[in-house]
Amino acid sequence: MKIGIMSFAHLHAEAYIENLKQIEEVELIGIADDNEERGKLYANRYGARFFYSYEELLNENPEGVLICSENVIHRPLVEIAAATGVHVMCEKPLATTLEDGRAILRTCEKAGIILMTAFPMRFSPPIVETRDLLRKGGLGKIYCCNSRNQGQMPKHHREWFVDRKLAGGGAVADHTVHLADILRWFLDCEAKEVFARSNRILHGDEVEVETGGLIMVTFENGVFATIDCSWSRPRRYPTWGGLALELVGEKGVLNVDAFKQNITIHGGSEKHAAWSYWGSDSNQLMVQEFVNAIREKREAVVTGMDGFRALEIVDAAYRSIETGSPVKIS
Repeated sequence: MKIGIMSFAHLHAEAYIENLKQIEEVELIGIADDNEERGKLYANRYGARFFYSYEELLNENPEGVLICSENVIHRPLVEIAAATGVHVMCEKPLATTLEDGRAILRTCEKAGIILMTAFPMRFSPPIVETRDLLRKGGLGKIYCCNSRNQGQMPKHHREWFVDRKLAGGGAVADHTVHLADILRWFLDCEAKEVFARSNRILHGDEVEVETGGLIMVTFENGVFATIDCSWSRPRRYPTWGGLALELVGEKGVLNVDAFKQNITIHGGSEKHAAWSYWGSDSNQLMVQEFVNAIREKREAVVTGMDGFRALEIVDAAYRSIETGSPVKIS
């Protein structure tokens, strides 16, 4: 099965290319990037072929592509891939606007291709185990949830993450969608109202986008959840970020940390403590699912609609920040 990568703008592409190499049935045909310098850099680093245009890569007739571009470019790249009947796994957030998100869904449905949103936390063993427990009624009725997906200032990894035009926003756009998706999945329910606040207290002298945010989501079943999406990890923190939740139910309280399985390493090449993660590779499981869905000619377990529903929560959060009032999701 031939798979290509369209753009290496997103730092997650560095993990995905290694994941693809681990799947025996996959032939990595290479990287296409509209930024020639960036594309050649990573093609050389990972021993991959470089394509000067996306069309050139698609002319190799891949069965699927991973889109890892700047957020604002997701729609045109999906449309290019769909026009040639190529299946797509697209980085999150699915788009920067609801209009683009809807267009992506329509394009892929019309083309009859698989559209998978890159939500690796759906494959995290602690997260999956938590969902299984909830399905069995282990906590009984869920009352509320406190969650966080904090991270380092992404400017230090990729400059475009702090460019509102390219990223669609700051911390709210970057770090809300994973938990928005997990909460929908856990509760098997859609969000109905969002109230949000953001600020630039953290790193405000470095960027012009919001760097801190708290998103409050009410679901149709009455469950209330908070999402801390702040870029609050210091640059010398052992890892880029994390994802954790505290669920309160009638039978007890459950705490889950998706990145708890690690060893702290002092010394070595790092000038500060670093985490070596020993748990299951959620990215590997996600990329494998994309390959399996193509091979088995079925919908992926994480869909484009899942990406769009998470985008709805982000969009409502920004509208709430702007108006200072709760925003209904229709």
